[in-house]
Amino acid sequence: MNRAVVDTPTAPPTLSALLSWDIPPLPVLPITGIVMAALYCWGLHRVRKKSIYWSPWRSASFLLGCLFLVLVTGLQVERYGYSMFSVFMFQHLTLSMTIPPLLVLGSPGRMLLRATSHHGCGRWILVAALTGLRSRAGRIALHPGVTIPLFLFSYYGLYLSSIFDGLAVTVIGHVSMEVFFFASGLLFIIPILAVGPLPVRQTNLGRMFDLFVEMPLHVFFGVILMMTSTPMLSTFASPPPEWGVDPVDDQKLAGALAWSYGEPVALLVVLIFCIRWNRDEKDQSALADRQAEEDGYSELNAYNEFLKTIGTDTRRHR
Repeated sequence: MNRAVVDTPTAPPTLSALLSWDIPPLPVLPITGIVMAALYCWGLHRVRKKSIYWSPWRSASFLLGCLFLVLVTGLQVERYGYSMFSVFMFQHLTLSMTIPPLLVLGSPGRMLLRATSHHGCGRWILVAALTGLRSRAGRIALHPGVTIPLFLFSYYGLYLSSIFDGLAVTVIGHVSMEVFFFASGLLFIIPILAVGPLPVRQTNLGRMFDLFVEMPLHVFFGVILMMTSTPMLSTFASPPPEWGVDPVDDQKLAGALAWSYGEPVALLVVLIFCIRWNRDEKDQSALADRQAEEDGYSELNAYNEFLKTIGTDTRRHR
């Protein structure tokens, strides 16, 4: 299945042309988005039927992520992405940096636990999900030693080597890269923003470190694209002449997107994480206060007694 079967749009890449409805030749991700949205809505129905409160913000976040997944890979923007670096970079950034946080903030794991029956077939679904999550493969996949190198590879490993041009010559290769961007973004953000059960829970400080390691990656890559005066990839070196697109200018636009689009999204994720960190600290402090009150401040009293014994020993030595 080569690129010849992908019909190149005849219209120049205007906003209306990019947003035109056009079913892609291999609609893996649009179908995935639709299926995920349908399953989440089924879960909402189940949760409401059980009279369990579910935050509308979670629902809106997850469904918005599904909508973006369908739009960025299901409209005509997908066909332009085969020949324009800037369009493909927009898809890359959206798939790896925008959609994953929206999906994770929707708490799909918690939705699964609350909406699925704990009896019959539902019980086996839960067992399979928890077994996979707690497996050795799950621990490895969500470890920073794996997620950060994957994120690095999605920029520097693909674009700065011959791998990209080798994959982009086929529809399967093109879609496989999009799936990889989406999966690597999910694996990176799940340990940072997920509130459900995880194989290994990093400290807040560790997760903040991971975020600050990731933030400069796309910025430096964007600078490389903007400073290069010749096309880096043969895939985007010869866009259709009727589009009137200069490949070098388009490459510089792709670099500007990597910088200007990626950085605000990363900062927003950091802000959400800091708000959660502050809330966790307050919850832990309140829990400690309640426990101290329930046991009659035994730790505090023991500490005061210890200080008294130190004072008594000091006066004796005098």
